[in-house]
Amino acid sequence: MLATRTLIGIVVGSLIIGLGGFSLVNTLAPTISMNENFVIGSGDSASFSIPAPKDAPQYMLIIGDAFDLKLASPGDGLNISNTSYKKELILDWAHTEDGQTIILIQNTGGSDLEVTANTNQTPDPFGITFDLMVMTSGVVILGFSLGFTLRKPKGF
Repeated sequence: MLATRTLIGIVVGSLIIGLGGFSLVNTLAPTISMNENFVIGSGDSASFSIPAPKDAPQYMLIIGDAFDLKLASPGDGLNISNTSYKKELILDWAHTEDGQTIILIQNTGGSDLEVTANTNQTPDPFGITFDLMVMTSGVVILGFSLGFTLRKPKGF
């Protein structure tokens, strides 16, 4: 029969490995769909960077009194020089090349600016590294807990 510490370690280590594996499988998808809502206060500005593969559809809805927007998309995609807008703006475009869209928004109105973005992005490469580190820590926990079955170290 296994000691309780060993059983607890096996369960915890297995859960950590399972969660890391699930996250790794999700991270390896070619694109990740992101739905985000932002509020930009009066006089404030915000910048957005959207890394995406070729033909990835992007959508952004901006609602507010008045705002300036500058957008640069890779290749021959949507490019907007610094332009002023009032009330509402709907941006719907696709990346023509792999790359990063840069969006700069300056709220020039008297009320808050509401930004709704539905983007398809490439996964962060550091996410894969993080998932592998989580899985490695689960293996270490599993190894230590199984070590308690073989012999009990002094102090335990």
